[in-house]
Amino acid sequence: QVQLVESGGGLVQAGGSLRLSCAASGLTFTWYAMGWFRQTPGAEREFVATISRSGSNTDYADSVKGRFTISRDNAKNTIYLQMNSLKSEDTAVYFCAAAGRVGINVVLTTETRYEYWGQGTQVTVSS
Repeated sequence: QVQLVESGGGLVQAGGSLRLSCAASGLTFTWYAMGWFRQTPGAEREFVATISRSGSNTDYADSVKGRFTISRDNAKNTIYLQMNSLKSEDTAVYFCAAAGRVGINVVLTTETRYEYWGQGTQVTVSS
């Protein structure tokens, strides 16, 4: 079955950096656009970043543009989220997600378009 496993979360001071990873198995990785979302208690899950199947196209939420970078290694079936200049408002559980039936250069920002989800990894930024 399809599994998405996030790692790399933790506690970091404001201004610091973290790198999240998401390892995928049970699917043909290059057929899927990938995304990162985040959620805080009592709030809706929100879009963070997305990357196309080819890796050539990316998109970001305005709140993280210039600070976060999404990438993928198709040879390792893994995506990454490099998070720099972290702020307390970045504190959340971060989820990776996979969306199939999508063009090779398409990016997806809509949560409902994603069909597979990981369990999430906690990121806590202390001020």
